[in-house]
Amino acid sequence: MAKKNSRNTKSKIISAAWKLFYEQGYDATTIEEIVEESGTSKGSFYHYFGGKDALFGTLSELFDEKYQELIPQLDGEMDSFDKLMFLNQELFRMIDNSVSMDLLARLYSSQLITSGQKHLLDHNRVYYKILRQITAEGQQKGDLRSDVSVNEFVKAYALCERALIYDWCICNGEYSLCQYAKQMMPLFLAGFRAKATRCH
Repeated sequence: MAKKNSRNTKSKIISAAWKLFYEQGYDATTIEEIVEESGTSKGSFYHYFGGKDALFGTLSELFDEKYQELIPQLDGEMDSFDKLMFLNQELFRMIDNSVSMDLLARLYSSQLITSGQKHLLDHNRVYYKILRQITAEGQQKGDLRSDVSVNEFVKAYALCERALIYDWCICNGEYSLCQYAKQMMPLFLAGFRAKATRCH
C-alpha cells in the first residue's frame, strides 16, 4: 500500500507541475506553487525531485498516465488498429489542450543532447507495454500483419507519434496536433494492417 501511496504523491506533483507550467509558464512557476497545487509537502517534492528542472523528464510519465486512464474506455470489440488510433487521438488532444509547446520542445531538445536516460525511449514505460499488448492482440485477431514483429510495429507507431509532435513544435503549434494526426497516423501505419481489415 505504501508503494501505491508514494506513486500517487509523485503523480500528484507531476500533474500539478505540468498544469501550472501550461497556465503560467515554466519560469513563472515556483516549487511552492507546485507543492500547494498538488496538496503535498516540500519534503515530498524533494524526495522525488532534486529541483524544478528534474520535472522535465516527467512528461513521459504524464503521457503514460493518460494511456492508463484510457484503457478502460477501449471497446473490447474494437479493431486493434482503431484502438491504437483512439489512444493517439486522446493523447494528442491532451497535448493540444494542456501541454505547453515550449516545454515539449525543450524536452525533445534535452533528449537529443542528453548522455543520460532518454525517457521517451524507455521501453519499460507503461506506454510501450500497452502498445505491445494491443499489437500482440491485433496480430492474434488478424487485425494486424503477423509477418512484422510486435516490436517493429510498436517502434514504427512511436516513431510516427514523435515525428508528429516534433513537427508540431517546430511549426510553433500553428495547427491542431490532434486533427493533423487523425489524418496522418492511419496513412503512415496503414501498411501494418492485415489486408482483410484495410479500408477500401
